[in-house]
Amino acid sequence: MKSRIMYIECKPDALAGPARIGRVTFSNSGKTLHYGGKQFQSLKGNGYKANYFNIETNVEYWISGCKKTGDDTLYPGIVEIDDDVREEYWTEIRGLPDRASETSFRSEGKYSKRRPK
Repeated sequence: MKSRIMYIECKPDALAGPARIGRVTFSNSGKTLHYGGKQFQSLKGNGYKANYFNIETNVEYWISGCKKTGDDTLYPGIVEIDDDVREEYWTEIRGLPDRASETSFRSEGKYSKRRPK
């Protein structure tokens, strides 16, 4: 199966939840994602601040490619990084090899910055 390091945020209350960086694998058809022993399918644009749901629990998630800036969250929060992807995440995605030992970081979030009027 094809895999990719991605941002995974559980959205039990719609806006924000626990967030991680981890390796997601794709089914052969590409319709199902696998991460942490869970299976996810697309909400096909029908979610509110979520794009996938856990097939077993119906809990919604936001799963996407990682941003080079680290601002993957919508609102400020802590993002944990799985041990098996940590070095690759910091060096290949963020371009910050000196931080390769860090297991988490604070994301400022998409909506935390003041936007010019």
